[in-house]
Amino acid sequence: MTSIGGAEMVDWNLAVATATRLVRPGPDISREEAREVVAELRRHAKSAEEHVRSFTRMIPEGSEPEDTPVLVVDRAGWIRANVAGFRELLRPLLEKMQDRRGNSPGGAVLGAVGGKVTGVELGMLLSFLASRVLGQYETFAPAGRDLPGSADGGRLLLVAPNIVHVERELDVDPHDFRLWVALHEETHRTQFTGVPWLRDHLQGEIQSFLDETDVDPMTVLERLREAAQSLAGGRPEGEDGEDGGRSLVEIVQTPAQREILGRLTAVMSLLEGHADYVMDGVGPEVVSSVAEIREKFQQRRARGASRLDQALRKLLGLDAKLRQYRDGERFVRAVVDEVGMDGFNRVWTSPNTLPTKAEIAAPADWIARVHRKAES
Repeated sequence: MTSIGGAEMVDWNLAVATATRLVRPGPDISREEAREVVAELRRHAKSAEEHVRSFTRMIPEGSEPEDTPVLVVDRAGWIRANVAGFRELLRPLLEKMQDRRGNSPGGAVLGAVGGKVTGVELGMLLSFLASRVLGQYETFAPAGRDLPGSADGGRLLLVAPNIVHVERELDVDPHDFRLWVALHEETHRTQFTGVPWLRDHLQGEIQSFLDETDVDPMTVLERLREAAQSLAGGRPEGEDGEDGGRSLVEIVQTPAQREILGRLTAVMSLLEGHADYVMDGVGPEVVSSVAEIREKFQQRRARGASRLDQALRKLLGLDAKLRQYRDGERFVRAVVDEVGMDGFNRVWTSPNTLPTKAEIAAPADWIARVHRKAES
């Protein structure tokens, strides 16, 4: 465990225990029905692989990229997987903070607070998210005894109780909905298995973002306090000031990180929008009720939930994630309409052909830069 002043920075085991204890129970379902859901999701994941590869043409015919495991998990399994991923991804930052502990009076404060408080706070956030995620491609997933991963650290998670909950809430055909979700998540798996440089590029950007983090412990505490105030209503949205109304990701950043965050936002918008475009593009061929599912799902997104739910979504940056789906899908659709699927796939040539944040909003600019320049 990384520690400051002899105390653990994050008690990861406590984070898992807290999140597992606080997460809401899943839908009422018999053991036999649960087994059927798990089996069907595994079948859909396999069939979605062929549909997505054929539609996207990202993987040349006859080639076999490195495979990644597909895991159908419950909410507790999703929590364990994500804690393992956080621990791996944040290790360099926590080690950097450990190195600074002797040079800052804030180190003693964090040492006194201890990793147990941090573990509880992380667990509370994960308990909120664990009942909402339908599926996830884990890009930086360390393999474990209960959660296998591939050699490059990837695995695909489908969260069975959440899928069942949403399909019931929307009152849609459950078999169609499960395949529709599998198509989205399989697109993410295809993105990373079909583009060899993508994982390392994304990891490099994230590590650059973390390397630029101001690791002075007192500064970190102050920014976290501001974030907590915004959640509690102590700093109302729209209040004058640099941090008013911003998410936790935006608050806990230095000016030098904004450029990196812009590039990360563009990449994530591309990946999420591409997955939405593919799931709807494949849908009419294999999901007969795709139009109904999409309409009801979009209405559900737009409705939101309670004030607390909305506050947490803003604090965690989930509202920005929903914008990524929308903006990225518009970018992909516009490019494919103009230059076709093969023309769009030039986006995967290298990091230099990824769209910028500005180009996500102006697809014609990306086409001009990547296509017109190549043709001149």
